[in-house]
Amino acid sequence: MITDEQTPAPVQPHEPVRLGILTSGGDAQGMNAAVRATVRTAIRLGAEPYAIFEGYQGMIDGGEGIKKFGWDDVGSILHRGGTVIGTFRSKEFRERAGRLKAAANLVGHGIDRLVVIGGDGSLSGLDMFRQEWPGLLDELATEGRITREQAEAHPTLMIAGMVGSIDNDLVGTDMTIGADTALHRIVDAIDDLASTAASHQRSFVVEVMGRHCGYLALMASVAGGCDYCLIPENPPAEGWEEKMCAELKRGRDAGRRDSIVIIAEGAQDREGNPITSEYVRSTLEERLGEDARVTILGHVQRGGKPSAYDRWASTWLGHEAAKEVLAATPDSPGMVMGLRGNRVAAVELMKAVEQTREVPRLIEAGDHAGAMRLRGGSFTEMRQIFHELAEPTRVDPDRSSKRIAIVHAGGLAPGMNTAARAAVRLGISRGHTMLGVHNGFVGMRDGEIEELGWSDVEGWTGEGGAELGIRRTVPSVEHLYSISRALEDHRVDALLVIGGWNAYRAAHLLHSERDRYPAFQIPIVCVPATIDNNIPGSELAIGADTALNVIVDAIDRIKMSGTATKRAFVVETMGRYCGYLALVSGLAAGAERVYLHETGISLGDLYRDMEWLRGSFEGGRRLFLAIRNEEASEHYDTDFLAKLLEEEGKEEFDVRSSILGHVQQGGAPTPFDRLLATRLVSRAITALDEGWAQGDPGSYYIGLTGGLIEKAPLGHLMEHIDPRFRRPRQQWWMGLQEVFADVAYEPDTPEHTSL
Repeated sequence: MITDEQTPAPVQPHEPVRLGILTSGGDAQGMNAAVRATVRTAIRLGAEPYAIFEGYQGMIDGGEGIKKFGWDDVGSILHRGGTVIGTFRSKEFRERAGRLKAAANLVGHGIDRLVVIGGDGSLSGLDMFRQEWPGLLDELATEGRITREQAEAHPTLMIAGMVGSIDNDLVGTDMTIGADTALHRIVDAIDDLASTAASHQRSFVVEVMGRHCGYLALMASVAGGCDYCLIPENPPAEGWEEKMCAELKRGRDAGRRDSIVIIAEGAQDREGNPITSEYVRSTLEERLGEDARVTILGHVQRGGKPSAYDRWASTWLGHEAAKEVLAATPDSPGMVMGLRGNRVAAVELMKAVEQTREVPRLIEAGDHAGAMRLRGGSFTEMRQIFHELAEPTRVDPDRSSKRIAIVHAGGLAPGMNTAARAAVRLGISRGHTMLGVHNGFVGMRDGEIEELGWSDVEGWTGEGGAELGIRRTVPSVEHLYSISRALEDHRVDALLVIGGWNAYRAAHLLHSERDRYPAFQIPIVCVPATIDNNIPGSELAIGADTALNVIVDAIDRIKMSGTATKRAFVVETMGRYCGYLALVSGLAAGAERVYLHETGISLGDLYRDMEWLRGSFEGGRRLFLAIRNEEASEHYDTDFLAKLLEEEGKEEFDVRSSILGHVQQGGAPTPFDRLLATRLVSRAITALDEGWAQGDPGSYYIGLTGGLIEKAPLGHLMEHIDPRFRRPRQQWWMGLQEVFADVAYEPDTPEHTSL
């Protein structure tokens, strides 16, 4: 992958560089975001992008199948599902004669750089095309189909790939384009099915996509709170039918009214025999004597508008793919851009493809451990977590058993209930007694603490809000004694604090007062849950993804309301002094300007924006979107910006402002937030267990950093925060400003001085 030092310089007028972009194979939500970013980044860097329609077939057919794209050709496509340039599984491209036609058409347009979005088949075809390129051009020149000068001017095909696959099956990357949206579709269906299943005390078997990859099935099972899961990589042992029915019966005996089994389309037993959804249904009916139904979700998983994640992450991937292919040299290996550790990483294309194809070979050979190993550590971890969450059993308490209290504090964040449920069930599974503190640290002061059992948290997975209650209040010094007595009275051995800024402040206060209050000499572990995403030690907090989806959905509707006229919108997001929601929603929603507290708002920036905007509307623009972080500026507030636009717009356009408010904290948590909450609390309980086992239980705050769940000493918390502005000293997402500038600012448009 290119580094900052290798960022390609803008192409000079006498050096016309042309790149083609196409989508191939199965469609995936988010492809349009990647296309848009690739096109606009290429234009910003001085190159000429060409869209190739209908996949590789467009290269073969030529003519209208290859079209130069400008800035506005990729406008207003972020919210659209599928791919606006079409996709096709071209049989003709598999033959050398077809590839000769494709090469001739590319050379005819002066294109010798190619960006392809597709699956492993599309990417392996791209690599083969690259390797054959010199020979293809030599043959074309010999036959007189291109000139020798044309062949010499384009001696090498330079490539970059992105994986568009809802299966999330590329080995070496964490997420592929479309996988998050597909998970949204599945989990939404599970949530809907759960209510009708409970009404009739019925079982449902839900079949999801995934011929050789169980990602969607496994993650949907965890995020949907399901009872049993069948995936290709880890077939069930002999006699699995009896175990499945026993687990579902235990759930019913414990009071559960519905049962849901998730099966990947490629599920099989250890002998390689397919396990069908119909077989699972009939097994449940015969052995449990109850009504069971099958729902096969099918291609609905591919359809509809992309999630916020599949918009902003795919934009990032497209931006980096354009930079990669423009910086490539004839000696550069073909690379595929993927997300790994919450960063864009470049992986050698054929190495990734070969490892991806190795998984089905391992499954066929019966090496299921090898298949799971290639899927990665987090996949294996989630498989184990699912077993702990789904089986209503517990380890018998012994002397190592502890009493762990769960408390929420700070602002409400979607996913808090998911975290509390996971903590209770994982804690019970690992032999502990779990306690719930009602109404935050105020409730702790008043002794509102009760034991929570397995069934007490039934149905919490997909619920918004916080069933335990929450308060923003940080304990005052005079209340510390009451809190310490409550902890002693309930024999609390550890605190699991789930919340935002004030939750961390309260936990740090108790930790710092442990010498004065012996009851505070217990391990305290903080788990980040805040839509503001302003907590140190974690790149992403529980609730932030849900808030982003709420914001983007709202902006989609707001923009639609202005399509019949010329209109400018100013939208205000939450975040306090942290601009994460504003910047990332700006990427996902296609904003033209974003105003952050971290970079401030200057009068000069506003003047340049107004000058550009006036000319832009006069030139035919019909819509403008600015997103403002709620604390971006003390004086240049949302109302001021709207009035400024209105004054400067005169009769050219009208202006509307929208403060989204607390709707950003509401609603059911997204699959991403449910999975993040589950992973974080699992690691939190593991950290407690490790400390007790080593005889040195410490206090920590944990979080997701570089794709890993890591912990940091609570005593060092203040070293990593900006107390005045309530945010971490280092914020990884600020690097996305470059991406935003390259997809939002047209060439020759004055940028903000902060960018």
